[in-house]
Amino acid sequence: MSFADSIGTVNELIWSIPLIALCLLAGLYFSLRTGFLQVRHIPDMVAQLKKGEKSEDGTSSFQSLMMSLAGRVGVGNIAGVATAIAFGGPGAVFWMWTSAFLGAATSFVECTLGQIYKEKDPDTGEYRGGPAYYFEKAYKHKARGLSLAYGILFAVVTILAMSFFLPGVQANGMASAIDTAWGIPTWVTAIGLVILLGFIVIGGVKRIANFAVVVVPVMALLYILIAVIVFFVNFTEIPHVFGLIFGSAFGVQPVFGAIIGLAIKWGVQRGIYSNEAGQGTGPHAAAAAEVSHPAKQGFAQSFAVYVDTLFVCSATAFIIISTGMYNTFAGEVWPSDVIQEGSGGLSTDVEPGPGFVQQGLDSVFPGAGPTFIAIVLAFFVFTTIVAYYYMAETNLNYLTRKMTNRLAARAMQRALQALVLVSVAYGAVTTAGAAWGLGDIGVGSMAWLNIVGILFLQGPALKALKDYREQKKRGLDPQFDPRRLGIENATFWEDRADGRLRSGADESVATQRDRD
Repeated sequence: MSFADSIGTVNELIWSIPLIALCLLAGLYFSLRTGFLQVRHIPDMVAQLKKGEKSEDGTSSFQSLMMSLAGRVGVGNIAGVATAIAFGGPGAVFWMWTSAFLGAATSFVECTLGQIYKEKDPDTGEYRGGPAYYFEKAYKHKARGLSLAYGILFAVVTILAMSFFLPGVQANGMASAIDTAWGIPTWVTAIGLVILLGFIVIGGVKRIANFAVVVVPVMALLYILIAVIVFFVNFTEIPHVFGLIFGSAFGVQPVFGAIIGLAIKWGVQRGIYSNEAGQGTGPHAAAAAEVSHPAKQGFAQSFAVYVDTLFVCSATAFIIISTGMYNTFAGEVWPSDVIQEGSGGLSTDVEPGPGFVQQGLDSVFPGAGPTFIAIVLAFFVFTTIVAYYYMAETNLNYLTRKMTNRLAARAMQRALQALVLVSVAYGAVTTAGAAWGLGDIGVGSMAWLNIVGILFLQGPALKALKDYREQKKRGLDPQFDPRRLGIENATFWEDRADGRLRSGADESVATQRDRD
């Protein structure tokens, strides 16, 4: 069996029906347990982004959101949507929406847990957290050995995923788009990307946050604006677009009836790849934020799922479907037989990925489509890889934070940086199929561990949500003390609550407003 075949086999095993069902059912369960907070708390999501706290040690909620979006908004929002349509039909878009809506509740739970169990890095003073931290701490008082082992397992898997499996997909999509637009060889793009990344990844979380907060919103808004223009240009195609999406999602469209299962599979798989709800990446950025109550950042990160899928991915889907620049294939590996061609006359030789979107835009803006997508994708990919490195570094920090030999820990960090750069270089020049296969293995492995884990650890997040609602009902700005809720091992928040008491604040009737 070749290396490519091995990747495919492992990928199919991980992304089988059980994981698809787990993602959807966990999202539905958390939606019910939280009273569909993804709808009920939209005002809180927006308010937190507008007036969230910040400090020398932690990023603001907006910066944290941008860091999270930097990891979410990437090649999955463009090439990922294209591959979902190519192998699952237009109906895959509906299941991407479904995974985002339900996943917003999952994201709240995981990101609130990330805030509850975060730590302050003794070397940099920055906040660190994520699934490895909450897996170890949540039941540290009951099953220390098992909790620690699960935390270490997740950290190791995440380091491999973020530094080896996933960066290559991003680099591959970027190199492919640039080659299509300007004919620049992929190896040239690889060298340039490696050099630029080298300057950023050694700067720490603050530099990552400052970089993301400028680049991500500008490029996302610009991309959505272009999609809106396409929307108005192809206004008459709107009924057709939504008819295809909803009809093929449930097998109503005869030609797509035979692949309804693939529509669900590819929609959920690419949806999770894009919005990362439940994957365990969001809690890393969430933990870095400065907030007075963990639920606040949970709301902010739930909003990130909406931005990623309901806005950016939908923009991509509309560009592709409204212009007819897509083909749907009979098999899950390209090239294979075409079962449906779009109405735009896309060549069957165009590989599923950025090319679908580039050709779609080119049909509306002749000569400009490939260039625009190449530029947008370059920024999306760059910020995503930087965010990947941050998450890999956070988990390495988790594994080495108690090492007395700091020189060895620093050497491991340098090795991690080198591995990310090697992965990027390899991914840019390899085939798209191999790159996506590795990426899916990384995403799926993290999702299995994280979703199963938070189903067991959900209690503290739900208590925090209840506490937030009760304080808001009394007209207070919610302040968090885990001991009052029976949450153990949240040492950061215990120390913070003690500090408020020493300064004269009353933990039961917290009245101070969000600090600017």
